[in-house]
Amino acid sequence: MAGLTAAAVAAVAFLAYQASASAPADLSVKPRNPGASVPSGSPTGGPKRPAADPLAVPAASGTGERVVYALTDRRVWLVDAKGKATRTFAVMPSTVNPLPGAYRVTSRSGSVRGSDGVQIEHVVRFANNQDVAIGFSAAVDGSTPAPDPTKKTGGIRMKRADGDALWTFAVIGAKVVVVA
Repeated sequence: MAGLTAAAVAAVAFLAYQASASAPADLSVKPRNPGASVPSGSPTGGPKRPAADPLAVPAASGTGERVVYALTDRRVWLVDAKGKATRTFAVMPSTVNPLPGAYRVTSRSGSVRGSDGVQIEHVVRFANNQDVAIGFSAAVDGSTPAPDPTKKTGGIRMKRADGDALWTFAVIGAKVVVVA
């Protein structure tokens, strides 16, 4: 019986040691979420800073009113004159991408057939690469499938609601900034 008691006391002492080693220096600091533990690595025992907003406008995209297209993120931001995103949405890039840089909207078409044969609307063209016109558009049927890798196309597809918003925002001459 004495052996069991000694083992129980040793186990409790070990658990108490572990708990005291991980306790924050200042117990008055409350965790950000009720019931959450205090994050490690914080010198004050307080909560860590929040991570950067993944939907924030890319820093290297210039200033002023513009459309920002991030190739790697496959995302577009509509940015007002104060530099604040008024809308952001995911897109499906085509097989030919624009090179990073600043462009201007050069032409628009309300409704046409895309080079892939799909009926599209709200086409906003802004660049050329590899003899392919590049622009934003939405398929009338609402689809955003991956493009056929065997064809050279320049349509950056989005959902219809996003296409409506971009159509209203990006008139002839509007700035489009492409970032990697």
